[in-house]
This record gives sequence, structure tokens and C-alpha cells, in this order.
Amino acid sequence: MYRLLQGDVGCGKTVVALYALLHTVAAGYQGVLMAPTEVLAEQHFLGISRLVSQLGVRVDLLTGALGKKEREQCLELLKSGTTDIMIGTHALLEEEVVFANLGLVIIDEQHRFGVQQRDILLSKAAAPDVLIMTATPIPRSLTLTVYGDLDLSVIDELPPGRKRVKSYFMPSSEKNRVYRFVRKELEAGRQAYVVCPLIEESDHLDVEAAVLRFQELKREFSDFNVALIHGRLKLQEKEGVMNAFRRGDVDLLVATSVIEVGIDVSNASIIVIEGVERFGLAQLHQLRGRVGRGSQESFCVLIGNPQTEEARERIKILVQNHDGFQVAEKDLALRGPGELLGKRQHGYSDFRVVDVFRDTSQFLKIKNIVKNLKSPGEELWEEIYFRFPSLVYGLKI
Repeated sequence: MYRLLQGDVGCGKTVVALYALLHTVAAGYQGVLMAPTEVLAEQHFLGISRLVSQLGVRVDLLTGALGKKEREQCLELLKSGTTDIMIGTHALLEEEVVFANLGLVIIDEQHRFGVQQRDILLSKAAAPDVLIMTATPIPRSLTLTVYGDLDLSVIDELPPGRKRVKSYFMPSSEKNRVYRFVRKELEAGRQAYVVCPLIEESDHLDVEAAVLRFQELKREFSDFNVALIHGRLKLQEKEGVMNAFRRGDVDLLVATSVIEVGIDVSNASIIVIEGVERFGLAQLHQLRGRVGRGSQESFCVLIGNPQTEEARERIKILVQNHDGFQVAEKDLALRGPGELLGKRQHGYSDFRVVDVFRDTSQFLKIKNIVKNLKSPGEELWEEIYFRFPSLVYGLKI
């Protein structure tokens, strides 16, 4: 298996992953799930451990936050085969991480990992099954599904009662108007996120910094509880802030993109993203998914001053499209698919004739022909040539 599982935030991809992991363990192999942040990896670990506690399945967690002694013990259990399911972050990519019998690799939120990082994890087994999960496939992965390297599964449903998040763009000059609306939401008993692209001020980038913005908003919303979370905080500090937000003790959470994945607070009804032109489409769609998790109406407000046509187009795509797969297709058209056999994840394709957008229906037909051929080779090219002569030259190039 080499499969991309696409489904919008909150649709249940993790449950599918757990079933795959349990099938792997039942067959006598180990499974691994790699997540991009310690917050998300820990959330997966706690949730999965709770669900399999009665099954006699051993689940362990490996992150950079582990002490030396804990880490050594964790690696020994993994190498000896005692660990059935390993959950972790980029720490899984290190050379000393050795599996006894790895059968399944699951990569969560795969747009947060580079091509080489994914390959390192895959190289820790002879021929593992691979499940990649994402709410917004990066263009390169979406293109690979067209060319047949990745199979595709889509979960196109959301939990009952889930409402679509209303998305708007406002120029920076309208910022005060936006925060008047945020105040109304807080007064109604809701919670809000404010996302900034940097932790501290930079001399090179004229964007809001989370630390400075936190201090400003703390003064502006002095009658509410305002908190700050970013990637440089220790794991315990991050968890403390997030638990306070989940309990409702924090009304307004100022953050960097560390909240992009793994945060589920049903009472949060609005997310404001400042310096929006500094974020990619996949990130923006993930951030938007932090709200709209309850039954109330929810909002995503994008604030910025986009200077380029591409930045303006990205914002337009997000405002007009709510489905993650549609966002990815538009992103693919905007950025290009990159190298199919290389490491570049965007830019012009190395194909000169074939067009991944125009010829999608033809690719699917060709894929079916290949599956039905008993002896691929010259017969394959003859079959394709007679049916689709205009495509053969593009494919051979």
C-alpha cells in the first residue's frame, strides 16, 4: 500500500489510521505514526493508548522532549519488538531509531514534512505499507495520485451538525473593525484565536510578531483572559496553555502556526490570521479548521496587505473554497507540481507535453489499461499508442 487518505479536518482520519495499525499488529508487525508537532504526537499517543488499553497492545511515544534515560529505554523496547505501535515526531528519523519488524508507516499532516524526511522513515523497513494522511495534500502529492504512484482514498463527510466556516479577507487598515467583532464573540461566551507568522520582531519582515501582538491584545482585551502559545515554549507550558483554553479559562489565544494541527476546542468560534500573505494555502486551510468544531456559526478572518498577484490569488482561493481537496487542486494549479521523481515540491513540471489538469481523465483510463495488461512492456506502449497517440510522446519524454 502507498495511499493518500484525504479528508477535511475533524472527519475521522485518525480512527482509520488506528484500524490500520491494529491490523498490522495482529499480523505480527510493528506500526509507526509520525506527527509534525509534539502537541499532536502526544495527543495521538494519549488517545490511541486509551482506546487499545484493553487489547494488550503496547504503544510508546518518542519525541525530542524525552530525557536521556527515557529515550534509551524507549529505543530498546522498539528494537526488541516489545513496542507494537510507536508514535512520534521528527525524532523518529534519527539513525539510532531501529524497528524490529516495521510493517506500516503512517505520516500525519504530511504537508509538514519534506520529501527526504518521509523517505528516511520509509527506509527503516524493507517494504512497508504507507498511509499518508492530510486535510490538504501538497501539490506534489496530489500530482503523484494522478500518475499512479499514490492511490487515493477520500473521506467526504463531516460529523453531524458541523457548520461551514465563513471566511473573509480584510486589509490591515480594517483591523479595528475586525477586533470589534472579536469582542462581540467573546462577550457572547465564545473563544477566539489570533495567529501571527513570527514569534518575535524581525528586521527583515514587516509583519506582526506574536509576542508583541500578545502584549497589545492583553491591554486591548484587559477584561478577558488572554494567553500566548508558540513553538519555543516547553511542552509542559504549551500543554498548560492549551488545557486552560480547552477548559474555557482562556478567552483569547494569541499563537503562531503551532496551533495549525491537533487542536480541538468546540467553543472557539473565530480565528483571526494576521500577515496572511506570509502563510501557504495548506497552512491557512489547517488554521481555519481550528474553528467550526461546535454547533455555533464560526468565522475565519484573514488580515494583511498582499503585494503580489500570487498572494492575492491564494487569499481568494481560501475565501471561495471550503473543501480541502478543492483548495489543494487550486494550489496545484497556482504553484505547479514540482519534480515527480525529485525533491522539489512545487514549480513547473518536468513533462513537456502532458498537462496534469487537462489530461486527468486520460490518466485514469491509462491506469486501468496498465492494470489489465498481463505482460507490461512493449505491449503496454502499443496499447496506449493506439488508444491515446497524442499522449505517448509526452509520457516518454
